Amino acid sequence: MQKVYIGLIGLGTVGKSVAQILEKQKNRIAHRAGVEICIKKAIVRQMSKYENISIPLSTQVEDLLNDDEISIIVELAGGVEYPFEIAKLAFAQGKAFVSANKAMLAYHSDEILKLSNGLPLGFEASVCGGIPIIEVLRDSLVANDFVRFEGILNGTSNFVLTQMFENNQDFSQALSEAQRLGYAEADPSLDINGGDAGHKLIILARMAFGISLKPNDILIEGIEGIILEDMRVAYDLGYQIKLLAIAKKEGNELDLRVHLALIDKNKTLSHVKGVKNAISLQGDYVGEIFLSGLGAGGDATASAVIADLINIARLRQISPYPLPPFGFYAHNQDLHLKPYDEIQTQYYVRLLVLNQAGVLAKITSIFAQYGISVSEILQKETQEGVYIFLITHSAKEKKIFEVLSCLSKLECVLKNPYKIRIQ
Repeated sequence: MQKVYIGLIGLGTVGKSVAQILEKQKNRIAHRAGVEICIKKAIVRQMSKYENISIPLSTQVEDLLNDDEISIIVELAGGVEYPFEIAKLAFAQGKAFVSANKAMLAYHSDEILKLSNGLPLGFEASVCGGIPIIEVLRDSLVANDFVRFEGILNGTSNFVLTQMFENNQDFSQALSEAQRLGYAEADPSLDINGGDAGHKLIILARMAFGISLKPNDILIEGIEGIILEDMRVAYDLGYQIKLLAIAKKEGNELDLRVHLALIDKNKTLSHVKGVKNAISLQGDYVGEIFLSGLGAGGDATASAVIADLINIARLRQISPYPLPPFGFYAHNQDLHLKPYDEIQTQYYVRLLVLNQAGVLAKITSIFAQYGISVSEILQKETQEGVYIFLITHSAKEKKIFEVLSCLSKLECVLKNPYKIRIQ
């Protein structure tokens, strides 16, 4: 059987899983791909760490790029600019490129698309690990105009929120547990500040709507400010709290954002726990589709990498020019982003105030001054002061911003107000 040789950059958790699956499932993969997919060489930073690996190793990327037998470069090293440079060099050498790197794609998808010049580009593993969402958007549901999608796209943050709710842990305890179990990096910034989910949302928006954006173009918030009381109060009010990526299309306007959200606890998304990811899609013909599964981890991500390798092997047997990687031959010039301050939804607001008469009246009068009505109010006394939790009726973001700015200046308000949008 003919062989297709790949060069693997990075032998971390995902890279090792790719190597193991290619070896263990060699015959099955060959029958599906029509060729045998073989790793010819892998690039690592320190060869001494991999003495028991049977794959030929090198520290020089040029050993892959200059090898004419290697037709596919698989990049699993991480970062943004370094893998982008590898992608440029791979395409310049006429090689296909597969990556699990969502950050690089979020920032450089336009450039990569131009540089590929029709060469295969695979990135199924960049979003939601083992969930085949890229293929679903690009191929399976291509007849549909998407009305909306919303999803839990970051397993680390979802694990932290699950720990807080189910095990009564505060934020720092839950994050430490995620790090202990290997679900969070030593520096978990991109997971907890929403950046990782934002990168994935940029890719999915391009797949679903044909719009080219950068992370700085959209609203991205994380989970850093949440406390245990938020989880408890939200549940008592009928909600669960999740870090949600949201895309909604209304006419020619697209609303894209990542932030914490209160979700009705009867909705399927509210039951997605731990490190799992999930996406709910709404197409005009197919209706609602719900996908859920492991969003991270070596085997789940490696499964998506190998799916790309098999697809590229199949394509090369029939044509050197695959279908457009992002599902569109041209950008959608009709859509434009909805401005942040025009977002309209309900809000949950938490305040810590002095325990004295007249405080609640002052607070509600400020909401009324800006035309925002409050539907529910709860209070809880603590040693620090009194927590006031409010649920508003639907309001615009700019109005809520003005209200919270005014509230933060009141002497009776002990900490800056904290808001979570209600989805």
